[in-house]
Amino acid sequence: MSADLPKSRAPSIRDVARLAGVSHQTVSRVLNNHPSIRETTKARVQQVMDELQYRPNRAARALSRGTSRTIGVLSASSSQYGPASGIAAIQDAAREAGYYVNTANLTSADPETIEAALDHLMVQSVEGIVVIAPQMRVFDVLEQLSIAVPYVTMQSTGRQNDHGLSFDQIAGARAATRHLIDLGHRNIYHLAGPQDWIEAEARMRGFLDEMGAMDVPTTAPILGDWTADFGYYAGRELLRVRDFTAIFSSNDQMALGLMHAIRDVGLDIPGDVSVVGFDDIPEAAHFWPPLTTVRQDFAEIGRRCVALLLDEITDGPDELRTPIIPELIVRSSTGPPAF
Repeated sequence: MSADLPKSRAPSIRDVARLAGVSHQTVSRVLNNHPSIRETTKARVQQVMDELQYRPNRAARALSRGTSRTIGVLSASSSQYGPASGIAAIQDAAREAGYYVNTANLTSADPETIEAALDHLMVQSVEGIVVIAPQMRVFDVLEQLSIAVPYVTMQSTGRQNDHGLSFDQIAGARAATRHLIDLGHRNIYHLAGPQDWIEAEARMRGFLDEMGAMDVPTTAPILGDWTADFGYYAGRELLRVRDFTAIFSSNDQMALGLMHAIRDVGLDIPGDVSVVGFDDIPEAAHFWPPLTTVRQDFAEIGRRCVALLLDEITDGPDELRTPIIPELIVRSSTGPPAF
């Protein structure tokens, strides 16, 4: 069989797959002793690997020292501030612990893409995986898969056997809403995130819970898409009626668009409309006026994810899984209502 390969390069996982008549994902599962592989398939793949003298480089290094010292990150929507900050926090915490990080970015949430991304990580001999996937549909797929290494998620679904570490998004949203109510606002809108995002749902729930607890009438939240463009569009539409004195935005980017729209019609922030965001992106302190928002400690949750995977703390899981309470950062974009 080796005669079928160019002599100028070492055999790859795709060479093994082609000669064994299987997919490269199947070869990956054989390498990781996945329980779903039939013995006949495993034997055929192993025979081809032996004949080609195939061994993944990272797996060979891991074999020689007994461990790969590598953590995998499965990430969706890594262009958004939250997921991107989560990846950076895990990389920092892993480096402090002497571990490498391999990241697989999901281009979609279909089962085939998720399974291929997991296979990509497993063939790197990762010792554990952190899942940063804000959409509930990703967790629906993960529940159907057998993941052969420990894993934690940076979002909590609230389901049984949840692997999640998380920020208390509900508490953060309630604090933002309570701040507006304490200032005297009673006509408050909520610009929410996309419907299938776990954080968006939790922040919307926190807003509604706090409004209900304080006996303040509510209107239906407006579902956005996290972008400043949508915030601007929503702001222009809302300002046609202007039956509100404050808006709580589910993230800072949409808040930026809202502030642009408010300024465009000649209104003052916070004199005419108060605005609160969520995330405390680095630019939030430099909006005009500086944005009142909710800060999440990504460095801490990255540390907890890595510590939990490495099991560095005795009885650590219970302590580490306690949700982190975000911090309300009050700046100049909020004040008492003018009327």
